[in-house]
Amino acid sequence: MNTIGQILKEARVKKNISLIKLENLTKIKRDFILKLEKDDWDNLPEFPVVSGFVKNLANALGVSSDTANAVLKRDYPPKKLAINPKPDIGGKFVWSPKLTFAIGIGILLVSVLGYLGIEYTKFIKSPELIINNPVENQQVLQTKVKIEGKTTTDAILTVNNQPIILDQDGKFVTEIEVTKDTKELIFVAISRSGKKTEKLIKIIVE
Repeated sequence: MNTIGQILKEARVKKNISLIKLENLTKIKRDFILKLEKDDWDNLPEFPVVSGFVKNLANALGVSSDTANAVLKRDYPPKKLAINPKPDIGGKFVWSPKLTFAIGIGILLVSVLGYLGIEYTKFIKSPELIINNPVENQQVLQTKVKIEGKTTTDAILTVNNQPIILDQDGKFVTEIEVTKDTKELIFVAISRSGKKTEKLIKIIVE
């Protein structure tokens, strides 16, 4: 059973018509005619285009156009459509519940790790110790001297071995007793990790 390509080629050869002459007669490029004669469907256009050209060629070669078209329908393979099951997904950003969950977990982890990092840094470093009062070589005219300042909130503070109460911000304001023999106040702040910060303030008790 001859194919449409074989039918057209046999008719052309029988009439002794060259590809160039057939091209001039039908205005169809000889490259297309040659591919059609070889049934090279992969390199031929869609069926409606091929059908029109086949009718034109059949008329030029004295072949029944109806017969040629019927054979073409039999021979022409269905085109395989290259269907992308997920079109354009690769090139577009899509916000999904999974992404929201992942970002939320990421933010939570960063927050927790950041908090733990800060707390660890606080834990291993020496506590801060700021003394606003008394100042160096301050004269004290009474048996008590006012002390005021700030240290790390969870530190333990003593002044001349006397424990000092801190408020929730680590601040302290109180008075301690001194005598004429008291020459200095030794402030010692100790953190939870045992790190120590010590400051000495000289005073003059009158």
